[in-house]
Amino acid sequence: MLSSILRTLTLATVTLTTIGGSAYADDKNPPAAPTATALEGRWDLTVQSGNNTMPSWLEVTHSGHNTLVGRFVGSSGSARPISKVTFTDGKLSFAIPPQWERATQDLVVNGTLEGDKLSGTMTTPTGQSVSWTGVRAPSLARTKQPNWGKSMDLFNGKDLKGWKAMGQTNQWVVENGVLKSPKSGSNIQTEQKFSDFKLHIEFKYPKGSNSGVYLRGRYEVQIVDSKGLEPQIDMLGAVYGFLVPNELPENDADTWQSYDITLIGRRVTVALNGKTIICDTTIPGITGGAIDSNEAEPGPIYLQGDHGPIEFRNIRITLPKE
Repeated sequence: MLSSILRTLTLATVTLTTIGGSAYADDKNPPAAPTATALEGRWDLTVQSGNNTMPSWLEVTHSGHNTLVGRFVGSSGSARPISKVTFTDGKLSFAIPPQWERATQDLVVNGTLEGDKLSGTMTTPTGQSVSWTGVRAPSLARTKQPNWGKSMDLFNGKDLKGWKAMGQTNQWVVENGVLKSPKSGSNIQTEQKFSDFKLHIEFKYPKGSNSGVYLRGRYEVQIVDSKGLEPQIDMLGAVYGFLVPNELPENDADTWQSYDITLIGRRVTVALNGKTIICDTTIPGITGGAIDSNEAEPGPIYLQGDHGPIEFRNIRITLPKE
């Protein structure tokens, strides 16, 4: 009886192994690992539309053995997933549906890789054809931690000295030590540019409003009324479209809150109201609304004023010692 049971168990084991064991027909000769193509990686793009120059960004990676996928950031909106990138004989193409555009057509991108540079055309969801060029995004890796110096005020609490509006009409005012945008209008940025830094900034928004703090003018840390919501890539504390905070220790609308942000190369740490919600994490690329795609260069701190009322105070920055 025992030998019969053992034979039955052995047969069952062989059967199960044959049905569900290996994903390959021949364990000794599995498919080769995917080979990275020359297109894979992150690209800083510049789009030319008439006399206007706009920043953009592209990331291409592989999924499985033969499929290229990616992410794309336009001049506005968030990072959009690309389900498939076609790349043959140095020619690339992909299409993605509209995001915030009031249109129904896909964005269609075609280009050519020559050496370490990209160039091509885009057909926007509204049917406009624009040209674009691309270079590999810098790694921005740092070999050592900064030795931080003393902090300094970016906002004097009295006037707009050191700041400049980014639109034709400046709605920003200073009242009682507070930098205010009472209605949607221009964004505003520092006249000074920065590379690595620690930033402290306090903010207050009315219920339902929206703003953001752009680091080097290229990476938006989102400000939006998110009370009671789950953390997401477009909620309070997120690096917009890329990094999700691990929690939301937010206050009610119409209450002062604070960010403490450290940016070293691409690595960012964000604390909301004294609690770390993003810890030393890589920002892949520019976010929508960036001033440009020149990621290797220093850039300003810029504050979003085109999405609703917002107030800021106690804006201080700490730079590395030279």
